[in-house]
Amino acid sequence: MSPDVASSLLDPIVLARIQFAANITFHILFPTISIAMGWILLFFKLRFNATGDQKWQEAYGFWVKIFALTFALGVVSGITMSFQFGTNWPGYMQTVGNIAGPLLAYEVLTAFFLEATFLGIMLFGQKKVSNRVHTFATLLVAGGTTLSAFWIIVLNSWMQTPTGFEMINGQAHVTSWLEVIFNPSMPYRLTHMLLASGLTAAFLVAGISAYRWFIGQRTNAVLAAMKTGVALAAILIPLQILVGDMHGLNTFKHQPAKIAAIEGIWETERGAPLLLFALPNAETRSNDFAIGIPKVTSLILTHELNGEIRGLNEFAEHPPVAKVFWSFRVMVGVGMLMLLTSWLAAWQLRRTNTLSPLVNKVLIGMTFSGWVATVAGWYVTEIGRQPWLVQGVLLTKDAASHVGSGMILSTLLMYLALYVFLLISYVSVVFYLAKKAGQPAGEH
Repeated sequence: MSPDVASSLLDPIVLARIQFAANITFHILFPTISIAMGWILLFFKLRFNATGDQKWQEAYGFWVKIFALTFALGVVSGITMSFQFGTNWPGYMQTVGNIAGPLLAYEVLTAFFLEATFLGIMLFGQKKVSNRVHTFATLLVAGGTTLSAFWIIVLNSWMQTPTGFEMINGQAHVTSWLEVIFNPSMPYRLTHMLLASGLTAAFLVAGISAYRWFIGQRTNAVLAAMKTGVALAAILIPLQILVGDMHGLNTFKHQPAKIAAIEGIWETERGAPLLLFALPNAETRSNDFAIGIPKVTSLILTHELNGEIRGLNEFAEHPPVAKVFWSFRVMVGVGMLMLLTSWLAAWQLRRTNTLSPLVNKVLIGMTFSGWVATVAGWYVTEIGRQPWLVQGVLLTKDAASHVGSGMILSTLLMYLALYVFLLISYVSVVFYLAKKAGQPAGEH
């Protein structure tokens, strides 16, 4: 490692950014599952109520344990993330606290309390309340997780496309809450995130069910859950591609520098190609070893073969290109793999009511593929906004604290060690529960 790179990594702002990225990367894994898992549990519950078939009740009984574990880790990891607003980024709340504070409070007041109140009934009340009340509790928990996502995405979208405020003495003051909440990118980001959650949970259900099928738990409940996960993924992935395209057009309109980084376009050009592979070179401000399809990026973004795309060189400041460029391609690549796998699995299940050994193993391997796509997409969103913390309002460097690099580095290492431990533990427990689910109750 060169002295310049080492010096850059010890910069307090760089360390603070890495620490926040580590926190948000770990945190987002769990809400991404629990948001959609709540609705999948409600589906199992309603199917049992409608048919009386015990397999749906068994599926509910197994997956509610995974939901509880996931929900708990999501809450705990969210608390540490909130602390960092005060410790590492005090300038954030000082500048936009009049908007961020109430939005975070709405999330706690309207969503978290709803989830926390009815989660107990959902987990422990099945034999203590009527089936109608238990179903209603499941509905409210599912609604609460989605409402929580709504407020968080509203805040993040506002940071990307801020509207409905005015700056007075260096602080943002709301002029219209409707414009703050329904800012230009919110509908696209919210829909994109909810579909990502649906796909993540769908592949988790399909992958774990495929694992249980693989180790011999060939019950109707396992098959029903696997069919649910595969069908949900097969339906949602084309919708995600459509919404992703609409989201891209919205970003092209409001954050053109981010789009230029995603596409690796340095000079403004007409008929811009779709780069399949390239090594963006920040020093030469060009791409090395570029392979692309002519005119396709212009066609996608402007609906014209020779439409004009603004290049990075037109912007005084722009995000780091390589990170955004490759994060986007990882997200899209995993999405394409999801499409092929879910459609092939759905076709086999419909045709033979089972999976071939190869597809079964592929599904197991893609159990947590939704995490990879979601984190990659989140990096595109967050890194693509740099150097701004709030687009056009607050630079990231102006929001940082004056905490020394030694303190940030030591806490960063502790966070990383804890997150690695918790992540390995979570995945191990999920597969442990899957393996034990097939044993008689007395052997658990």
